[in-house]
Amino acid sequence: MNTIKKILAVIDPSKSEQTALKRSFELAQKSGAKITAFLTIYDFSYEMTTMLSLDEREAMRNAVINDRISWINSLIEQYKETLDIDCKVIWHNRPFESIIQTVLNENYDIVLKGTHEHATLKSVIFTPTDWHLIRKCPCPVLLIKEHLWPAKGNIIAAVNASADDEQHLALNQRIMNDAKFISNLIDGNLHIVNSFPGTPVNIAIEIPEFDPTQFNESVKVHHTQACHELAQQHDIPQSQCHIKEGLPEDVIPIIANELDAELIVMGTIGRTGLSAALIGNTAEHVIDTLNCDVLALKPDGYISPLAK
Repeated sequence: MNTIKKILAVIDPSKSEQTALKRSFELAQKSGAKITAFLTIYDFSYEMTTMLSLDEREAMRNAVINDRISWINSLIEQYKETLDIDCKVIWHNRPFESIIQTVLNENYDIVLKGTHEHATLKSVIFTPTDWHLIRKCPCPVLLIKEHLWPAKGNIIAAVNASADDEQHLALNQRIMNDAKFISNLIDGNLHIVNSFPGTPVNIAIEIPEFDPTQFNESVKVHHTQACHELAQQHDIPQSQCHIKEGLPEDVIPIIANELDAELIVMGTIGRTGLSAALIGNTAEHVIDTLNCDVLALKPDGYISPLAK
């Protein structure tokens, strides 16, 4: 992402504060992008109207849609003089599908969506819209919390610097490039976070001559060198590299809290199906524990399962 021309800002009808819309105004003012304030609406009472004529059912649906269009226009009216902004309301009972199909059909550069709290159990059984977007939306998804974007604020690029497969190496570059673009756009300070695993306990137990301290130090040195090389490629000073032992879902929130980060840019390999429901992606594990925005990216060449 080296430019933002079209922003899809998802409206949440259950909230009075439209965080995605507010953030889209900030991005559009800096990038000159066009904003679409987007809402998926579906009234389940519509299912109970099969005894009505087609015209009557159509009139009912249009009345609901037009009411929502009027409401959204009241939210964006004052910004129309300075920003290129319109609204779109889609009648659909699966919001994530309507969002992704709109992205695919109209080539949006980024989707902005406000976040909300998820109960742990429900996150496994009932996959929320934002998790679907992380897994299946082909363009970057910016998940927004109640956090400001002040000038000179800290932005984190979360990478796996020691990855040796092509997909993760390419994703590292994508994360760094997009993080630099956003950082330059909002005048932020870019940091890199890289976690590395500790010594497996079973190895230390099963092999008496194994030295876990030396092994840990070797792993840390390897990750540190790889992270510094990545930083050098993108003109990031080593003082802004944070290499820490632990799982990414533990390390990233710790560093984000220490830096009071405004935004974390991270990748997702877009797993779907049962493995995603049970295991999830690092981005999904991290989102609920952060008090800042998350920009979730797909690898280059990713094709959404919803693409026709």
